[in-house]
Amino acid sequence: MGCNENGADREKYAELDQFIASLPTTKGELIRVLHRAQGIFGYLPKEVQVYVAKKLDLPVSKVYGVVSFYSFFTMKPKGKYDVSVCLGTACYVRGADKILEALTKKLGIGVGDTTEDAKFSLRTLRCVGACGLAPVVMINNKVYGRVTPDMVEGIIAECE
Repeated sequence: MGCNENGADREKYAELDQFIASLPTTKGELIRVLHRAQGIFGYLPKEVQVYVAKKLDLPVSKVYGVVSFYSFFTMKPKGKYDVSVCLGTACYVRGADKILEALTKKLGIGVGDTTEDAKFSLRTLRCVGACGLAPVVMINNKVYGRVTPDMVEGIIAECE
């Protein structure tokens, strides 16, 4: 931990330490530890990746490689409302690209970005497993099905 960490950060690192210590072995547990770290911190900034690498006795490059490869992990803080558009085949052929376009226009951010007020993040997913409801938008854990561009305004208004 660095010198500039506040009490909340110390508590987060302590929680991560406790989780790592509870594992029977850390060998082969990088993804599991990263999932927990992201759950604790909300995202995986460089400092957290370095910390995990040291705790698991791994090169930082290996940790970064895993974080940057898997789309579930993020190195940027997410907004209060994590807006995800499914771009799987069923959603895409039913107009998910137009939904994404409407969301970028409404929120004023691109994919992978967070609004300046940290209220909304926008990302895309491959498939959420709700193909019968395509196209699908998820906000946090709530699924919106059969979304049209005209519905975007109302969906975002629910969060405001």
